[in-house]
Amino acid sequence: MHKKEHITDGELVTQYVAGNQKALAILVKRFHKIFCNHAYWIVKDADVSKDIAQDSWKLIIAKIHTLQQPERFKNWALRIVHRKSIDWTRAISKQQQKRDDYKVTKSIQEIPSTDTSQVKQQLKEAITKLSVPQRQIVHLFYVYEHSLKDIAQILNISVGTAKSRLYHAREQLKKQLKK
Repeated sequence: MHKKEHITDGELVTQYVAGNQKALAILVKRFHKIFCNHAYWIVKDADVSKDIAQDSWKLIIAKIHTLQQPERFKNWALRIVHRKSIDWTRAISKQQQKRDDYKVTKSIQEIPSTDTSQVKQQLKEAITKLSVPQRQIVHLFYVYEHSLKDIAQILNISVGTAKSRLYHAREQLKKQLKK
């Protein structure tokens, strides 16, 4: 079992494409929770994020043989999860999103802000007020600790655009937290 933990993602992809079903099981075990968490940060619904991760796995399994650089599996797969999450957010109505935002804002406003947990809550609220692209950048950079280069590949944007979005997200957060 310890030997399997040291197998790279690229090796597992190559083994799965060659017919080793156990390699896929290891990939799923390694990445399913990461995919759920990534989807959750975008859709803000645990059940939907699990569905998105499951749908993403179906597409990943169907298309894994087309992956030309198996060592890039993580970024490739995260891009699939990311796109499916964005597709879902586009499908929901704007009215529902406004209602949810109102409920969160109202409940946050009722909490006095004096201790560290409340500061964290204020930061979370400020992040939810960012645009979707800014929220994604903040999440990938600070939560998953991806480099700007990796973020650019995951989001299919230039590194300069990733830097710009991160800068503007930080500035927006500063403004919101000073209020």
